[in-house]
Amino acid sequence: MNAAPDHPADDRLNPPAWFRGVDHVGWTVTDLEAVVKFYSEALGAREIFRLGPMAAEDLPAGPNGRDWMAEHVGVPGAKLTLVELQLTPDLRLEVFQYDAPDDASKEPIRNCDVGGHHIALRVNDLDAAVRDLEARGCTPMPGTIEMTDGPHAGCRNRYVVDPFGNQLELAEDRNA
Repeated sequence: MNAAPDHPADDRLNPPAWFRGVDHVGWTVTDLEAVVKFYSEALGAREIFRLGPMAAEDLPAGPNGRDWMAEHVGVPGAKLTLVELQLTPDLRLEVFQYDAPDDASKEPIRNCDVGGHHIALRVNDLDAAVRDLEARGCTPMPGTIEMTDGPHAGCRNRYVVDPFGNQLELAEDRNA
């Protein structure tokens, strides 16, 4: 696969003074305990903290009268539990399980849907990572992506779907 840079080689990052980096990525799941167990066992994640269950009806309304959940997570009447997992020294995964509202979709969204997502994990041995994750219930997507030129020349990537429908991209850099 060819991957041409879409910016000049001398392009420099210039973030605003208030921006320091990524704190965490958040996912909503249907079985919080199973997800925590899987990521703890499969990737060595560590639980940092847990909140909830928290229900909108048990929290004070905001100054405009809207319930706390509508005000802060955009879901009126929500009831949720969250766990934050440390995946790497620089990345946390915040996992939410909503028990209300009842009309929340239980199907993972596709990559082409607005909000579609995946997490790319750096790995030392792509083939070993795929085998291990498959043994733990992940479904590898067909085919390894091999970059032969461009900024990622020498890299190999492969997507797997975790047991809960979330996509993980495994990224191996053979030049590192």
